[in-house]
Amino acid sequence: MRAIITNRYGGPETLEFAETDDPKVSPDQVLVRVKAAGVNPVDWKIVAGHLDPIMYVHFPLVPGWDVAGVVEAVGLDTPEFSVGDEVFGYVRKDEVQHGTYAELVAAPVRTLARKPASLDWRQAAGVPLAGLMALQSLRRVGVSKGDTVLVHAAAGGVGSFAVQIAVAMGARVIGTASERNHDYLRSLGAEPVTYGDGHRLIERVRQLAPEGVDAAVDNVGGDAVAASQDLLKDPSRLASIVDPGVTQRGGHHVWVRPDSADLAELAELADAGKLKVHIDRALPLAEAAEAFRLSQSGKTRGKLVLEVG
Repeated sequence: MRAIITNRYGGPETLEFAETDDPKVSPDQVLVRVKAAGVNPVDWKIVAGHLDPIMYVHFPLVPGWDVAGVVEAVGLDTPEFSVGDEVFGYVRKDEVQHGTYAELVAAPVRTLARKPASLDWRQAAGVPLAGLMALQSLRRVGVSKGDTVLVHAAAGGVGSFAVQIAVAMGARVIGTASERNHDYLRSLGAEPVTYGDGHRLIERVRQLAPEGVDAAVDNVGGDAVAASQDLLKDPSRLASIVDPGVTQRGGHHVWVRPDSADLAELAELADAGKLKVHIDRALPLAEAAEAFRLSQSGKTRGKLVLEVG
């Protein structure tokens, strides 16, 4: 098969588009013919060596954890799926080596669910990691109907899903973003405020919510954590996906988990018209290095994906 491969830690320049062996399929896995692979910041962080302290990483390495595709073969004990099923998933394994930037990926059944019928391949591939991160973060801080929720970096991949899922939960959402993304946030159901500037951000949010907010999801880190806790009625109802230090403030650091049931819930939201997927750019698999550069810029709206099939 053809895949994106790197043989060493480094930047986008280390990526090669090359032939490699087809993956073996373990008993609890299915072989997925990849149609599209989502691009997430963690992908280039893995290649840069940032996850080396916490996960085993092996070379040659195929990056990528998000996938949408068709089941081509099944393992010895995989009653959940059959050949021909259209699936999507967050294919994070215990060790990092055989990722989704490839024509084929062996995916544990616990990492997959059936693809939402309403989404095309690119859109489906953009959902898993960011959608699960948003859903699991909102659950961690107990968001429910009637809450006012603050979402930082609300126009990004995780943020745009967090806005929509919180709205579907019946919450009022205030989202931080640059002014160029304010109309986009309104289209998702959020009330936008300009991000950054610490105390000024607090003032801008209090203009919309004078009594503060009930819960907050941080996708930025830094000043956003301190600002959120100043605004929260209960400082423990803060989740951050980027700042482990949030736990020292009584909040929650969320590291997304693969979960078939959660993926199925995201699919239901999409098919009900409550979860839209904005694709900022779709590039051919061979242009994965450019996708890394775009992700590193921090200026994408919604999701980046690689088209494979």
